[in-house]
Amino acid sequence: MSTLSDPPQGQFRLSMLINDTRYRSLTFQAIAALLLALSIWYLGNNLIQNLRAAGLNISYDFLGNPAGYDINQRLVEYDNQDSHGRAALVGVLNTLLVAFLACVTATIFGVIAGVLRLSNNWLVSKLMAVYVEIFRNIPVLIWIIIIFTIMTAVLPGPRAFRGDNPDSTMLLDLFAFTNRGVYIPMPWFESGLFASTALNWVLVLAVLIGSLFVTRRIETWATAKQEATGVRPKTLLMVLGVWLVPFILLMLIMGLTWEVPALKGFNFQGGIKIGGPLIALWFALSIYTGAFIAENVRAGIQAISKGQTEAAAALGLRPGRIMNLVILPQALRVIIPPLISQYLNITKNSSLAIAVGYADITATLGGITLNQTGRAIECVLLLMLFYLTASLVISMVMNIYNASVKLKER
Repeated sequence: MSTLSDPPQGQFRLSMLINDTRYRSLTFQAIAALLLALSIWYLGNNLIQNLRAAGLNISYDFLGNPAGYDINQRLVEYDNQDSHGRAALVGVLNTLLVAFLACVTATIFGVIAGVLRLSNNWLVSKLMAVYVEIFRNIPVLIWIIIIFTIMTAVLPGPRAFRGDNPDSTMLLDLFAFTNRGVYIPMPWFESGLFASTALNWVLVLAVLIGSLFVTRRIETWATAKQEATGVRPKTLLMVLGVWLVPFILLMLIMGLTWEVPALKGFNFQGGIKIGGPLIALWFALSIYTGAFIAENVRAGIQAISKGQTEAAAALGLRPGRIMNLVILPQALRVIIPPLISQYLNITKNSSLAIAVGYADITATLGGITLNQTGRAIECVLLLMLFYLTASLVISMVMNIYNASVKLKER
């Protein structure tokens, strides 16, 4: 049975696209989408015609030409005879490396500072307040330059490690801290299962991911057992075995060994070099963004009712356990949404690496390659595509995590 408010039933007519409430919103959305598509087509066609009139055309053939420049910090093999595409790949990996490292350390700094800002200790609370107010109110570019300048001025040069009585020595004969960067031992496999070193590390990563999956299954089983019997089984030894046994066996099979850096000639050779520009950019992004994350953490904690803390204390829990088990898990629902924005800011702020000579994607593709080839439009479009893709991936991953920790209602 129909009512007076129901739309009339019967044969479909074109006028119903406007007059019928069932189709009106769809009609307007289709019109808006069509206008947007026409606008994009018009702008793109106009760009192509103007380029053709100027004797230019959009082409990415330059990515296959030799780059002709060196990159000192790289995660994959590269020399100056490789292509511009290879150089862009090195820049992409360098950007992702510093963004990942900065996101991890900024989160650690932010959580610690945010929690300590609410400490009952007046001195600790005020120190964290000073940290937040100083570091978040000075541009990150200034911090990058300050840290890089301090590194190059304070740390010794490689020649200070030379001689029978050197002015500086390696830490534990394994680590060298110089004004050119930090040198650490490099792991490698004497009898890897694959000829490619990258594939061997992919195998190691796959084993660690498998251990993580099994650990999650063990925790799920322990939780179900606790709910059924009221007693949670001990899982520490099981978890340690799942993590350590496969990893140690794999390392023994592939013959893990270490290449220790050594001073040869005018510089250290061997090991892994963490360049000064990378350290300056990494640390500056971490302490700068960590100040913003600290405020997010403080807001998330203060959003939790004080009764939660009092109830947990009444059960005999200590303050540290209350924070880890009661407050922070609930505060995550408030902390994560603004935290996503901070991760995006880290990724985009990494483009300031060019100020200290770190070869990120902006310095390679958007800098040297653009200047050498003159392909400004192509390089800028590729830069936009990279940062857009990276930002969307970060948002997707963090939103998935946010959905997993949100309050589950029955």
